[in-house]
Amino acid sequence: MPEASTKPALTISGLRKTFGRFVALDGVNLTVNEGERRAVIGPNGAGKSTLINVLGGQLVGDSGRVEFNGNRIMKKFPHQMSKMGIGRTFQISSTFRRMTVYENMLAAHTAASSTWFSLSSRKLTQMRDAVMADLKTIQLDKVADQVVDDVSHGDRKRLEFGMTLAGKPKMLLLDEPTAGMGLGERAELFDLVLKLVEELRLTLIFVEHDIDAVFRAAERITVMHIGQVFAEGTPDEIAKNEQVQEIYLGGR
Repeated sequence: MPEASTKPALTISGLRKTFGRFVALDGVNLTVNEGERRAVIGPNGAGKSTLINVLGGQLVGDSGRVEFNGNRIMKKFPHQMSKMGIGRTFQISSTFRRMTVYENMLAAHTAASSTWFSLSSRKLTQMRDAVMADLKTIQLDKVADQVVDDVSHGDRKRLEFGMTLAGKPKMLLLDEPTAGMGLGERAELFDLVLKLVEELRLTLIFVEHDIDAVFRAAERITVMHIGQVFAEGTPDEIAKNEQVQEIYLGGR
């Protein structure tokens, strides 16, 4: 894969977020360059998902500064983040499970084009080719007419990823993209994610507990602990860090 740019896509300075007396993020500083593949790892309660939720607009930080492509984003709503080019998936699949695979992807395209209130039959017809092309890209075109509840968990996660891409993001935030998936499904999903990230030249930030997937997919790894950045480096540097090995990687 091509190397990431040295131009920052995301800059976080002194980010703090509390829930009552619990400090979820305690002065996080982080820079991710354009086109970089960055993994965020750490034990439960380290602040990983809180960080992703602040970056996606689901939560608002208490203090600090967050910039995406030079624009401050910390107090923007999720739909505003999406329009700026930030797409995200969730640990628990957020698809419409009683709709078909095709209808889910159509909804994503419709939302991205801001045509919810003008869904003429002509516009729906125009979208069909784009929707089917996206389903083929994520290898779900053969189950397009199936209700989401009837497809595998892995296919639902794949669909959610494809729906995120419908918004044409510049940066992807993936929160536990392989949660609940078998080993084979995990590898297939990450192969697809990495292929499309490269083709579309996207910046990727992902939280993942599958350490093998992390070391295979990430260019740099940020290790979090009690709301702070504990360590940061390339996969080789993190693998050789004795404290990370002992505390987070089980002596890897």
